[in-house]
Amino acid sequence: MLENKKILVTGGAGFMGSDFIKMVLSEKAFSGEIVNLDLLTYAGNLENLREVSNDPRYSFVRGDVCNRELIENLFMHTKFDVIVHFAAETHVDRSIDQPKTFIETNIVGTYTLLEALRSHKDSYLHLISTDEVYGDLPKEGVFTERSPYAPSSPYAASKASADHLAMSYARTYNLKVTISHASNNYGPRQHPEKLIPRMIERCLTGEDLTVYGSGAQVRDWLFVRDHSEAIWSILAKGKKGQVYNVGGGHEMTNLEVIHEIIDKFSSLKGVDPNLYRNRIIHVRDRPGHDFRYAMDISKICKETGWEPKVGFTDGLMRTIEERVV
Repeated sequence: MLENKKILVTGGAGFMGSDFIKMVLSEKAFSGEIVNLDLLTYAGNLENLREVSNDPRYSFVRGDVCNRELIENLFMHTKFDVIVHFAAETHVDRSIDQPKTFIETNIVGTYTLLEALRSHKDSYLHLISTDEVYGDLPKEGVFTERSPYAPSSPYAASKASADHLAMSYARTYNLKVTISHASNNYGPRQHPEKLIPRMIERCLTGEDLTVYGSGAQVRDWLFVRDHSEAIWSILAKGKKGQVYNVGGGHEMTNLEVIHEIIDKFSSLKGVDPNLYRNRIIHVRDRPGHDFRYAMDISKICKETGWEPKVGFTDGLMRTIEERVV
């Protein structure tokens, strides 16, 4: 039972972490406590949590997940039952330009939490990871939890390293750990460096809609609230020491996604969609750009009963309306 647990959420002011916190606190039966640890870098925004900021079950601590002394002080103050570790640098383009930051946050931050768990073995760590650790796929096939790791970017490599650290600590030190690999998240309040909010923002500003290469890269799209519910299901029913793949079941090329955004945006604004289609510009592809991701989610569905609920059309409209209406 999770209703009375004390939960430390790292990176809780970010897009995914904030949605998870809001989901948990929306449950009146939850009588536990959530502590949100976030450094508030460019991707963290406390406005994401404004509606729960005065909830007595919630508190915020500004700080770096790599700070071992801070982590120990938090554990001394609160005996956490669960740690949900979102805190990470996530943008592939930034990892190509600034790999050091990704090594520090994604690897050292995870290491710091794992070291704390060695002294607090009753606590349970769930690590939020990514499908990108597996590399890419051809036109057919899916990633399973047994797929080999083959990261293509410094971001993916840093997350793969964190995964390996977590599982090695679980085995060596007998710690309670699970990992989830999520496909591409989207939804309201996502940072505009990501594809969907960036395209929405450029429709609003009249800027060019720039697409890497041909735009034929395929991604599996997962609505953020479905992801939050998947994490909760793993915490409640998942098996310690296991890995779970989480996907939305909506494979689309980047170019198809952009055209969907244009259709819905122009419908809401009551304008000709060609005004936006004519602004699509293909630019040089980024280095190491994976062609396709697709997830086999049968394990999490079978073991926890979770399944995605939000269709891409509905989720995309909710995402656009948050910015336009």
